[in-house]
Amino acid sequence: MKICPVILCGGSGTRLWPGEKKHQAKQFIDFGNWTLFGKTLERTKNSLFDRPIISTNLKYLKEVKKHLKKNKIKKYKIILEPAKMNTAPAILSAALIKDIQIDQPLIFLSADHLIEKENIFIKEIKRNIQNLTDKNIFIFGIKPTTPSSEYGYFITKKNKKINKVTKFIEKPSLMRAKKIIKQKGCWNSGMFFLRKDSIIYNFKKYQIKTYKNCISAIEKSKYKKNTYYLNKQAFIKSSAKSFDYAILEKTKDINAIKLNIPWSDLGSWKEICKMYNKIKKKYVKKKNIFYRPWGRYTNLFNGKNFLIKELFVKSNGILSLQKHFHRAEHWLVTQGSPKITLNKKHFIKKPSETIFIPLGAIHRIENPNRKPVKIIEAQVGSILKETDIVRYQDIYGRVN
Repeated sequence: MKICPVILCGGSGTRLWPGEKKHQAKQFIDFGNWTLFGKTLERTKNSLFDRPIISTNLKYLKEVKKHLKKNKIKKYKIILEPAKMNTAPAILSAALIKDIQIDQPLIFLSADHLIEKENIFIKEIKRNIQNLTDKNIFIFGIKPTTPSSEYGYFITKKNKKINKVTKFIEKPSLMRAKKIIKQKGCWNSGMFFLRKDSIIYNFKKYQIKTYKNCISAIEKSKYKKNTYYLNKQAFIKSSAKSFDYAILEKTKDINAIKLNIPWSDLGSWKEICKMYNKIKKKYVKKKNIFYRPWGRYTNLFNGKNFLIKELFVKSNGILSLQKHFHRAEHWLVTQGSPKITLNKKHFIKKPSETIFIPLGAIHRIENPNRKPVKIIEAQVGSILKETDIVRYQDIYGRVN
């Protein structure tokens, strides 16, 4: 029996666009002729998997269908949530459709994850499928590359050949994250692997109200062109809880599949800058390199309301003291130790450290050292032009 992949595609990715009412959902952002949702769909083409099921909402239906067509996926099912009720009702509703057999294994994938070394991911799924029962749940944990307060964690204990999850920690402080990593804790990826009968068992036991209302939402749903339109009146009576809170924190039968692979949810501009730094060679073109008295910059990718650059500041190079009216900037230092001015503050930054330049803030980069400075810059705003610059001081005589 093949594994049924369910893609959770209802998130909006608001963390990337604070204060913006109209913004692209993260899973649909074009990062250079590819999107996170597109990569997730490609992942489901492995022979291990059955046709994909996509859980989303009416707002994203057109975009989802566009991606399915582009990725040449003709056999699929879409489940449309009539209201945002968090991941517990979304996961249960997707599992309850009649297309899925009662003991069929399901894997729940987020639509906005970047996963590398997918062969290891697939290998671990194959290795653990025999361990699925009608009650247990497997979750995928990622070996942390650095302490982060942006992810949840969990701790495990070895029981024979299986890693039993003993504790969940929701987005800890950096100090606590360091301690968790010393205990060999994992990032909670938000990907789950379990059978349909296990989902039913756990919801009946811990979330009976949600179970009854999701059953009703499915039974009263309308089905048209491979799409289930869930009944709103029934669905909104479910408890708007995350799957972690509704089920994982209550059940005792949780196991971990630990992955030591590059993984990110690209949930911050820091993560996006890190990603572009890894793959920048694909984007460098001679016509996109611009020389300045302080060094040079390269336009790597011009997206919708964002622009990714690499700045190269030579020894003793100093950018003008400046501000912008239409954009904020996120910087990731990848080489050297630049001196940064941000309004009235001055500080030194090291590789892997980040700086956020709010819209309208007065700022400057200086390189007082012999080693060149490299910075990946994400400009975010409605107007991303070199003309959007007001210079206050400039050692090269470029003040207006």
